[in-house]
Amino acid sequence: MKFTVMAAGFAACVMMASAHVAVAQNDFRNTVTGEVLDIYGQAPEAGRDTPAVKKFMQTGVNPYTEVKGCLPKGEEVYLESCSGCHGHVGEGKVGPGLADSYWTYPKNTTDKGLFETIFGGANGMMGPHGGHLELDNHLKLIAWIRHLQVDDVKDAEWLTDEQKKSFKPFNSDEWEKTGRAAALKEKCAISGN
Repeated sequence: MKFTVMAAGFAACVMMASAHVAVAQNDFRNTVTGEVLDIYGQAPEAGRDTPAVKKFMQTGVNPYTEVKGCLPKGEEVYLESCSGCHGHVGEGKVGPGLADSYWTYPKNTTDKGLFETIFGGANGMMGPHGGHLELDNHLKLIAWIRHLQVDDVKDAEWLTDEQKKSFKPFNSDEWEKTGRAAALKEKCAISGN
């Protein structure tokens, strides 16, 4: 009897542990192939253990969206890694525009989908960025891309209803004049960060 209870307890622990790994691994898939992304096997070790990354890995929702203090780092990562193809403010060049309501991959209307495309790459020249961008910086990058939105956000799945009410379409002149300086004064943090 004692052995049976212990064995059942052990089996339950193994099942819960494997379910946690399955959720983290099976939830995130390559945009083109559908293969499971090996996030922790590919991403740099730095930037993995932040409250924002932990929350995102559980929910697929970017907690940095519209957190003004996170936007300058997101802009920096964007300019280094994305602007050559997608344009300085997401207007599109060799790659598609990122500042409007059209998404080449419909799943990119969600934070999870956009993360999968950036992390694992896509068709054409969109290579994977999972091996060189810290996970926390992925989230700041996604926050910046979402901030570049110039279209009506009524259908923006990445914004809460409250965020939609206060969202203002991106204005690059305003960002250059006062937005960046104001954002630099704010902290990049979520609750618990």
